[in-house]
Amino acid sequence: MANIKRSPWLLHYDGSSCNGCDIEVLACLTPMYDVERFGIINTGNPKHADIFLVTGSVNAQNESVVRQIYEQMPEPKVVVAIGICANNGGIFRECYNIKGGVDTVIPVDVYVPGCAARPEAIIDGVVKGLGVLAEKRAAMDVKEAIPTNTAKEEA
Repeated sequence: MANIKRSPWLLHYDGSSCNGCDIEVLACLTPMYDVERFGIINTGNPKHADIFLVTGSVNAQNESVVRQIYEQMPEPKVVVAIGICANNGGIFRECYNIKGGVDTVIPVDVYVPGCAARPEAIIDGVVKGLGVLAEKRAAMDVKEAIPTNTAKEEA
């Protein structure tokens, strides 16, 4: 089963933003950019997702939501922060309720710059995320292959 390849599933979440990056994420799904050519499937269920795509900054209200979505995703998982707001809070950074970028709450694997991030940059970030996902899967396979101490060894 370890050698079976499967399509990566992506979950998109918008934190507090102007929605510019969200529009560009949706543009990635159109025939012009067609992110599905990489086998990526957009899902709404974190329990099915491999890649967590976050746009917008983290604020006091959505901090627990971002953490909860991340925790519901199965291992291995990859987080891609899209746009300057998700990277460090962006233009909203100085607002009273903004905590900052996504990495203030959960670990981020790939940062995509821009305001708003261009579809080409988003696709590039997702493809880089696929590489990170493959590395994490390989590391998990190695961990599973290494035998642990058994009762026989102790005797």
